[in-house]
Amino acid sequence: MMKRIKLTVAYDGTDYCGWQVQPNGMTVEEILNRELSALTGEEVKVIGASRTDAGVHAEGNVAVFDTETGIPAERIAYALNCRLPEDIVAVKSEEVPGDWHPRYQCSVKTYEYRILNREMPDPVCRRSTVHVSYPLNLGDMRTAAGYLKGEHDFKSFCSPHTEVKDTVRTVHSLEIEKEGDIITVRISGNGFLYNMVRIIVGTLINVGRGACPPEKVKEILEARDRRKAAATAPAKGLVLKHIRYGK
Repeated sequence: MMKRIKLTVAYDGTDYCGWQVQPNGMTVEEILNRELSALTGEEVKVIGASRTDAGVHAEGNVAVFDTETGIPAERIAYALNCRLPEDIVAVKSEEVPGDWHPRYQCSVKTYEYRILNREMPDPVCRRSTVHVSYPLNLGDMRTAAGYLKGEHDFKSFCSPHTEVKDTVRTVHSLEIEKEGDIITVRISGNGFLYNMVRIIVGTLINVGRGACPPEKVKEILEARDRRKAAATAPAKGLVLKHIRYGK
């Protein structure tokens, strides 16, 4: 009997060309398809909730696939992890209704971006943080972040290569915390445009270093012009923390 399985997946995206299958390199989706097909003896193609870019990490991305396997739904994660490389882990597997789709549900996504803010880099966390050697003013960054909360047209904070026509999104929360030398930018919303989080972070770093006053972010937002915002922050500092689904 056919059933639909929901997978929660974590991965270090350093060595992958993103989530989505593509011809020019190995992706997380390709690995999952290959190993699930071998595990079940069926041709499996997962459907992912978030198509993270090359180098971006995840602790709680979500995917579904259909299967007739006799393996209990909750045991699939354990069986799959025996086959997956060390940098991809199936955190949880569970059965969901046959029409449940990870991209068409009411959900809130949370991302974190980690900045190592000190004079010298740290080789131990080089794969999961971005090093910024000059001091960053957290007060200014938090003031700037305040302008981005709520429902706005985020066209200024979206790659010009995006294919979507509607660039309005809602940012539920945008927090900036510091522990030791690590600054964490945590953002939750109902969805994010292509490169939106990384462009926001790049702009907040500009504010933090004093290159742009916090109030300028309001003007950048209202301009609806990608050229007004700062450069896109590197991928390796970004992690998809979790996706919360409504009932």
